[in-house]
Amino acid sequence: MNDLIGEVLAVVRGELDAHRASLRSELSDGLPTVWAAQTQLQQVLLNLVMNAIEAMSSVTTRERVLIVKSEIGASGDVLITVEDSGTGIDPNHVDRVFEAFFTTKAQGMGMGLSICRSIVESHGGLLSIAPRKPNGSSFCVMLPTTAPDNAGDD
Repeated sequence: MNDLIGEVLAVVRGELDAHRASLRSELSDGLPTVWAAQTQLQQVLLNLVMNAIEAMSSVTTRERVLIVKSEIGASGDVLITVEDSGTGIDPNHVDRVFEAFFTTKAQGMGMGLSICRSIVESHGGLLSIAPRKPNGSSFCVMLPTTAPDNAGDD
């Protein structure tokens, strides 16, 4: 999973530089294996990261920071978190951000987050959003792991 995150971050390095945003990655070692379609998860992460970069583009009074984390959750699942120091999502829109065709962007189609959620859910995971304090948004991808030695255990 960390290799996949690294590949996505390498792709967006130019966008980070162009938007004068810094990157902080906090990737945990020893993550369990996630059985998933690599290309689909890259698409999800790329969308979340690009949205985060764009969300920070209007920020002029504080540092623009993209934070990407990987860790093992309390339930043993893999958690990938993409956080930004942008303007955050209007609380009136939080319940709608994953709806198809809902967008707050002038040039947006409103499909990116809807597709991301569908991909994550097709892998048995969850995609959620939370406000980030003091500024910005935090998107969390939770993906289940499969341990070969206890497959089929309840």
